[in-house]
Amino acid sequence: MSIATYEEVLDLPNHPEKVLIDVRGPEELAETGKIPTSINIPLPQLEDGLKLSTDEFKTKFGREKPTPDTEVIFHCKMGGRAQKAADLATSLGFANARNYKGSWTEWAAKQGK
Repeated sequence: MSIATYEEVLDLPNHPEKVLIDVRGPEELAETGKIPTSINIPLPQLEDGLKLSTDEFKTKFGREKPTPDTEVIFHCKMGGRAQKAADLATSLGFANARNYKGSWTEWAAKQGK
């Protein structure tokens, strides 16, 4: 399993071909904010979200659905749920699923939030 670094996540605005998925619940996002470019698919809904058709995914999440070859990086608060999400995505055929292990905790600390 590949681990994404803070520097890679910081550089994501320059890589629109990569997808950052925040698997925290909406109430957590309301409390903390979000990492730029991330889309929110809470972990309990992730499997259904990744199984949506291309059109349904774009309508629901506002961006193109990742393909099996797309680099997809998952994050949560501290990396645990993100690892479960990466494992789930891998089991669904997403070969380049990665965990931003530092997740929101590292991001917020390094961003001074």
